[in-house]
Amino acid sequence: MLVPPGLRGASGAFGARDTLVPVPLDGLPDWLPAWCVDHLGSEPAGVLFQLHQVSMVFGLRLAGGSEVVVKARADDGRAVSCVAVQARMAERGFPCARPLTPVAGAGSLAVHAEEFRPGGEVLQGDSPEVAAQCAEVFAWLMAELADVSVAPPLPNPPWVRWDHTDSGVWPAIDYLGNRDQIAVSDCLMDTAVRARGRLLAASLPCVLGHADFEAQNLRWHGQQVWAVHDWDSLAWQPEAALAGAASGAFASAGPPALAPVESSEAFLRAYQDIRGRMFTAVEQEIAWAASLWMAAYNVWEGLGGTLSSNALRAQAAERLRRANA
Repeated sequence: MLVPPGLRGASGAFGARDTLVPVPLDGLPDWLPAWCVDHLGSEPAGVLFQLHQVSMVFGLRLAGGSEVVVKARADDGRAVSCVAVQARMAERGFPCARPLTPVAGAGSLAVHAEEFRPGGEVLQGDSPEVAAQCAEVFAWLMAELADVSVAPPLPNPPWVRWDHTDSGVWPAIDYLGNRDQIAVSDCLMDTAVRARGRLLAASLPCVLGHADFEAQNLRWHGQQVWAVHDWDSLAWQPEAALAGAASGAFASAGPPALAPVESSEAFLRAYQDIRGRMFTAVEQEIAWAASLWMAAYNVWEGLGGTLSSNALRAQAAERLRRANA
């Protein structure tokens, strides 16, 4: 069975939030074969892989022999913009899977198909050198997105949704609604409250950006990036915040992790150098606050594990200091 590249959690990227499920052809949802015939001109003949958490991802071999990926998620209004951006990026030659269909409904689901882009390796490590290498790709991605015009892909993915209007620190998410808040440490809550407060205090313009820029969502051939996956995780937040979130999360090759402070610093420095613009003092603070809020969210969601929890505790004070939070 093939392991799908770069598919994580609630927005369709593979990681600790998802379960990889091998299924026979007759185990596919009832709506899927007919959807493939209607939109791809051929029915499924084999299943390469299936993922299911909040979104569903199917790797299929069609009767005509082609291999495709079909993604389905609850229609919350984000999918049309995300797929349109992905198509624009593929047209420009950016390394990502090319959408094969626009978003089309299947009951309450928003569904689209894209080419299957296997191959490449996950870049391991969280050193400053790896950080700079990843920052170069992120800067390229953000530069390409700068003149792409679509309706903002809102609501933002929950791990960067610090600007939510729900009660409490965290955004309200159905599948986490029964989370036992007693298990949330005072340190974690204090960190999240302070980081979120700094983010909300800023008045920076929002831009399009990739909000799940993790090692598990990139594939490389040596020093050359081969594919950036998980375009479901586009967001509408300030540039500095998106870069900051990426600077903390870039090394996550499995469960969410938090990079060392010096590596986040190297990521942000390289990003600004390549973009040819230094962040203002406020943007610097927002970048550090975003890195911390995303890490706190991951720990709260329960997927960061011991390594991420320990890293958050060890780094919280320094990241809060740099965020002026």
